[in-house]
Amino acid sequence: MEEEPPIYRLPHDTLHQIFSSLPLRQIILCRSLSKFFLNLLSAPSFLHLLSISHPPLHLHLLALRHRHTSHTSHTSLSLFDPDHNTWLHFPLDFLPFHSPLPVASSHGLLYLWAQPKPKPNANTSQPDTTATKSLIACNPLTRTFRVLPHLGSAWSRHGAVLVDADHRVMVLTELAALYCHRTPKWLKFSSNLPSKPRSPLLINHSAFALCDVGSPWRSQWKLFSCNVAATPTPSWSRLDRQEWGDVFDVLKRPRLVRGHGNRILMVGGLKSSFALNAPCSTILVLRLDLDKLEWDEAARMPLEMFRAFRESTKFKVFGSGDRVCFSAKRIGKLALWDRCAAEGEEWRWIDNLPGNGDGLYRGFVFEGRLNAVP
Repeated sequence: MEEEPPIYRLPHDTLHQIFSSLPLRQIILCRSLSKFFLNLLSAPSFLHLLSISHPPLHLHLLALRHRHTSHTSHTSLSLFDPDHNTWLHFPLDFLPFHSPLPVASSHGLLYLWAQPKPKPNANTSQPDTTATKSLIACNPLTRTFRVLPHLGSAWSRHGAVLVDADHRVMVLTELAALYCHRTPKWLKFSSNLPSKPRSPLLINHSAFALCDVGSPWRSQWKLFSCNVAATPTPSWSRLDRQEWGDVFDVLKRPRLVRGHGNRILMVGGLKSSFALNAPCSTILVLRLDLDKLEWDEAARMPLEMFRAFRESTKFKVFGSGDRVCFSAKRIGKLALWDRCAAEGEEWRWIDNLPGNGDGLYRGFVFEGRLNAVP
């Protein structure tokens, strides 16, 4: 029988004092060494020690959404640390659910859909694919979670989950929306949108989405907004200004990304002309200041990088603030716009993707916080 390492025999209090001096990134890496270190560095006593001996500890990471090809009991969250150019993996085995699927995050909390585990006396260990999924808020750093008020199964299949800085949660579909802010029930209201909402966002009390108001032959995208705090029933309205001109017509397949502060980013292929099937010359990032209601150009992808996306019929965009990721099939890596990076490194590639790297990746920004409570 193999003898256990001597460090395993040290008192846990001593080990807690030693590891509490490490940066949070290093603590996360040490958790993945073994089950012993995962339990040691996830213990409530250690987390309490960190909270009183450190200033607020935050991590700004880019999280990937994995598509499940088979039903598994546990999974992990893959995250990229752009400041250190490394991948991290947060195990989600503390959740008593099958096949957790992360979909959103805000201020240290991760939101995911998951199915309940089969009962102990069930004849099979496989999850019931017809079972209703639950929406869960959790903190993967402290390994704590909370199940949100019950939802029907259709919401998990068709609803986009939106979360803001104050942990307001909206589940939005083409026909209706559900809104919840630390209450035991959901407020339901009609979406009254002209088409399926694209890349919706929730910023403070307002939701934003792009909708196609054009014809079956030609898309025409417009921006819609909704004050979700309005009573008794929130409603959507078009957000437009005459001085915006053709800002929505210069981009092909535009998407919204939450910007820094009270700003929205709109990302899409820059059309070379206004012809119906005009090719794109690059990918453009526009920025809307919601206080001034003014657009400006934030960035455009370098031509040598755009060549990898030129043949893609579609691509995915995710991020927040001044960091935006771009994904397309068969590229094998992600493109990253990072305004926080050093001069000359604003655009770069992210390599070593989980899996085979050839898929169309989706994701969101995860801001890890030890003091975030579900």
